[in-house]
Amino acid sequence: MKHTIITLSFAAVLALAACSDVKREPGSIYMPDMAYSRAYESYADHSNLAEKGIHYTSMPVAGTISREEEMPFHIPKDVPGDTTNYTASKAVKNPYDSLSKKDMAEAERLYVINCGICHGANLKGNGPLYKDGNGPYAAKPASLVGDAKYEAMPAGQMFYSVAYGKNLMGSYASQLSRKQRWMVIAYIKSKQQQGKAAAAPAATTVAAAPAAAAPAATK
Repeated sequence: MKHTIITLSFAAVLALAACSDVKREPGSIYMPDMAYSRAYESYADHSNLAEKGIHYTSMPVAGTISREEEMPFHIPKDVPGDTTNYTASKAVKNPYDSLSKKDMAEAERLYVINCGICHGANLKGNGPLYKDGNGPYAAKPASLVGDAKYEAMPAGQMFYSVAYGKNLMGSYASQLSRKQRWMVIAYIKSKQQQGKAAAAPAATTVAAAPAAAAPAATK
């Protein structure tokens, strides 16, 4: 009986200790960074990160690019009212100027998804948003094929416009990776060349047509 009482008393003490609200911490931690995570949580309160010794600005280090971005664009966006960098972008060459048949098909798909709504599937500025002036967008988008201005525009300047936006067109940097932007521009340039090639024979035919024979002089 005596042993039973002692056993029950000991069990009761253990139960009370287990249910205690007292928080205990170990005397030492072998790897504190593993025990207490300092990982950045997107939706947590980060107002006191500096107090915890964490210095995070949410901005990547200057010059940092993601792994798949092997072709960085080194020209920054102009400040409002300045066109220095926009002009300088003319000298940048397209690193993906020559596309395989598979890549050209992918470039066409990307164009139709991201650009066709304004510039049209045939690149003549008559996409669903304009629709011959009957669409929800009143201003006609640029005709990328058949307009001398855009056919003469260098690929680097096109890339600048797609990356940062130009006039009424916004930036597509969040929709298309750098490589995809270059691919779309290569597709546009190929369509411009095809349009010029198709127009050239017609112009040659008109120029080569013989003049009408003059009527014979009467005596």
